[in-house]
Amino acid sequence: MASAFVTGGSGFIGGRLIERLRADGHTVHALARSTSAADRVRERGAEPVDGDLADAAAMRAGAEGCELAFHAAATLGDWGTREEFERGNVDGTRHALRACAEAGVRRFVHVSTEAVLLAGGPLVNVDESAPLRPDSPALYSSTKARAEQAVLAANGERFETVVVRPRFVWGVGDTTLLPVMLETVRSGRFAWIGGGRHRTSTTHVENTVEGLVLGATRGRPGNVYFVTDGEPVVFREFVSELLASQGVTAPSRSIPVWAGSALARAGEAGWRILPLPGRPPLTRFAFWVSSQECTIRIDKAREQLGYAPVKSIADGLAELRAA
Repeated sequence: MASAFVTGGSGFIGGRLIERLRADGHTVHALARSTSAADRVRERGAEPVDGDLADAAAMRAGAEGCELAFHAAATLGDWGTREEFERGNVDGTRHALRACAEAGVRRFVHVSTEAVLLAGGPLVNVDESAPLRPDSPALYSSTKARAEQAVLAANGERFETVVVRPRFVWGVGDTTLLPVMLETVRSGRFAWIGGGRHRTSTTHVENTVEGLVLGATRGRPGNVYFVTDGEPVVFREFVSELLASQGVTAPSRSIPVWAGSALARAGEAGWRILPLPGRPPLTRFAFWVSSQECTIRIDKAREQLGYAPVKSIADGLAELRAA
């Protein structure tokens, strides 16, 4: 089987990806920027490679002899400085591309997101033809869009690149979305925006990994693929189920959409201009996700990759309750 190089292997998606690659018989090298990260990737079956996204030499050495590379490392979240997001998402991706190309990697699979299309409006039944929004006022969206542009531009005859976009990744071991929602509820700051009855697409982590593996084996060079759990869900119902799986009841409090929009804009402006410590109570990105439809078509992945969800929402929720 082929050898693979993984960035972000100590994280939620990257860790599950390492486990899948090892189960499929691949040898895996994984970038690790700390001792604790090295321990986590080693526990999942990968050989740690000391370094970070700024260390192109370390990545090149780690990718030597690997046929495949998966770039799962990123700066996540809805708040931070421009420099943090630029360094993690744009510069880091460019360094990874250059290192893997120089190491002779045949195919580079990039973990992207529907956020590359978000700039203030809802996404309704969108597919891969929707334009990227590097001009988005949300730093996560704009920098991930520019990272994706760099990945697609790097595609060539000897160095193939493929982009896979999951949406709202969830499941056992989630270190991002669910912990933040639980903290928000427990602190008394949680409220639905406009009732939370809009529809949203989701992608269980195992479905995400399935899409990444298929992108590596069947994806067409220079192409982008959305992967989801299939049919969209009602945001309020799904989030309530996630919280209930952890023994937490979702609050009933709701604020109007106009109030949420005003709070997000005013909060971001105040925190940027003054500046204030910590983070705003609501950011524009969080407002978009919490109040607007985001439904994704996966026809292209079904047709070109043979993709189908391997984990149902019902089974994923049952696993969360059991865990």
